[in-house]
Amino acid sequence: MFRSEVEIDNGSLKVLPMSECNELKTYGRCIRDIEHVVLFWTASGIEINIKASEVWMEVESTYSIYEPWITISVNGAQISRMMLPKGRYYIPLIRNMNQDEPKTIRIYKDAQAMSADDMHGLRIFGFLTDGELLPLPEKKLKLEFIGDSITSGEGARGAKQENDWIPMLFDSANGYPTLVAEALDADYNVISQSGWGTLTGWDNNPSCALPIYYDKLCGLAFGEKNEKLGAHVPFDFGRWSADCIIINLGTNDGGAFHSPLFKDPVTGRETDQRMNEDGSFNEEDLQKLQDAVKLFIAQLRYLNPMAKLLWVYGMLGNEMEPTILEAIDSYVEDTEDRNVYYMSLPDTNDETVGSRSHPGPKAHAIAAKLITKKIKEILKLEN
Repeated sequence: MFRSEVEIDNGSLKVLPMSECNELKTYGRCIRDIEHVVLFWTASGIEINIKASEVWMEVESTYSIYEPWITISVNGAQISRMMLPKGRYYIPLIRNMNQDEPKTIRIYKDAQAMSADDMHGLRIFGFLTDGELLPLPEKKLKLEFIGDSITSGEGARGAKQENDWIPMLFDSANGYPTLVAEALDADYNVISQSGWGTLTGWDNNPSCALPIYYDKLCGLAFGEKNEKLGAHVPFDFGRWSADCIIINLGTNDGGAFHSPLFKDPVTGRETDQRMNEDGSFNEEDLQKLQDAVKLFIAQLRYLNPMAKLLWVYGMLGNEMEPTILEAIDSYVEDTEDRNVYYMSLPDTNDETVGSRSHPGPKAHAIAAKLITKKIKEILKLEN
């Protein structure tokens, strides 16, 4: 399946380097230059429209712990899914197809950005093909999705009994962000990280809060390699402005109340979202979360002045819903910003659960349908 550049007998195939791929479209916050496309986030990827009988893609996969996975679709249908071992090589996308018929080929990065693996990375350098690229139509909307493991598609692949935390069980191609974007013919970014929250991560770690890194291209892709690739540069919000931003955070903030306090191994600082002796949530700590939600909404508005903001929540419990609603109401009252909305999502059940006790494909499909309907209402789109 995987072939090195030396081993491929070009025959009628020609090298199409990234510098000549003017018609190629990228998805997600990524790096694109004349040499390569660097993919970081969940559902980031590339799309081409090509008249060809055969197409191979040159990729480079790096990792220390968590390997990249991708899904390949042709003309809107998912054709294959694969793990990418270490190295630089060509992988087949299509072969022996009718060369006279245009094919739209899309690559989805299924594995999320891996904050726990500085070497995790995926680069695309170009293609080997007997065809030529054609223009792609412009999308109607721009959407951005911000979230945790749910938004990363964790558990959307694999049998229900699987409980390993591995990239194989992540699925961006069938996650609700992709389903919503496809239903609305939208370009989209996904900014998500498993276990992270608005104030802290599930384990009370205050460094695992997405607002800290939101303004960078992919600030939570740590390490010298990612820094050199450009992951830590400020994201250019002027070049890519979302029509609607969908935030799905709160699940891990709620989990922090049920976890032990976190002590920073370097500074010794302790962080703890506490429960009272009677089993209720500590009001002081709920206020901290409310303030964090409100501050993040303000940050999103500052960086995305024209976007509608839709906070969704509830696929894995809804115990933080009152706090999130209070934060939204307080923000709207203080700012008179009427372009901030909230929608609860149905909890995952025995029929819709996937692997790792996370939402499965059915849960994502249900959520996507509801979110799509809500976005149409917010943006006043025709059904």
